[in-house]
Amino acid sequence: MGNWSPVTEFTLTAFPVLLQIRIFLFLVFLLTYTLTAAGNITIITLICIDPHLQTPMYFFLSNLSFLDILYTTSVTPKLLACLVAEKKTISFAGCTAQAHFFFFLGTAEFILLAVMSFDRYVAVCSPLCYATIMDYRVCLMLVLGCWVGAFLSVLVPIIIVVRIPYCKKEINHFFCDSGPLLYAACVVTYILEKLTFILATLVILSSLAFTSGSYTYIISTILRIPSGQGHQKAFSTCASHMTVVSIVHGSNIFVYVRPNQNKSLDFDKVATVLMTVVTPLLNPFSYSLRNERVKGVLRDTMNKITSLMLRKI
Repeated sequence: MGNWSPVTEFTLTAFPVLLQIRIFLFLVFLLTYTLTAAGNITIITLICIDPHLQTPMYFFLSNLSFLDILYTTSVTPKLLACLVAEKKTISFAGCTAQAHFFFFLGTAEFILLAVMSFDRYVAVCSPLCYATIMDYRVCLMLVLGCWVGAFLSVLVPIIIVVRIPYCKKEINHFFCDSGPLLYAACVVTYILEKLTFILATLVILSSLAFTSGSYTYIISTILRIPSGQGHQKAFSTCASHMTVVSIVHGSNIFVYVRPNQNKSLDFDKVATVLMTVVTPLLNPFSYSLRNERVKGVLRDTMNKITSLMLRKI
């Protein structure tokens, strides 16, 4: 190990580009983050206030929106600060906390996407048994399973990451990702890298396989529906859902499902922006705001608010 002193803070390199480009990126990411928060908060609010949306599907959607807000918040504010601040530092405690919440919330979202695909599978393939299978208790247990399972799956690697010594103070990323963070360690992290790779592979690929299998059964069931209009509507819904699933899983597979995560870090930054900034913005539009029932509730709510404002005037 040699001589080393405990590292109390890290420096994030973020995006080493010209100031004008950093300001442009700051404005783009700030707008995206604002729209993400506003869109997901709108979904949660509509589902909470309207009794017609208090069904298992929308219960899972509200949890997905809540997860997206937390997930992007674990990374984006620090990214925005790194783009405009001269001192791009983060404390050791803040770095490890950010890494924990990033992987914890990301894992929970993978599990939740698989649960949501199962919910749609039951709704389409066994509609008569849907109310019995997906009752409130089952839905609550599935969501709790997402949170608890995700927390436990990342607990051991994070404890190890906190306890190992670090020599390098620079992290070649805009947040405390696992690969760049382990690269700063004073000790050989081969076993921890392999453990991270195995866990990431199991979580991401199992979620992808389960979700893809569910939608395969859904599509095969839809094809047996005689109505052509029903085909178009169902395929439109499945296509939007599968688009989000493909982006989420594809970007994570590119970054994490490989043995060595210290290579191609510049490309990893782009992929990470896609999954931490762009995807949380797509989710409310793909899963909720394109839904006719949600659009109807949103329209009615806006009309009520407008009427109340006009009365006060």
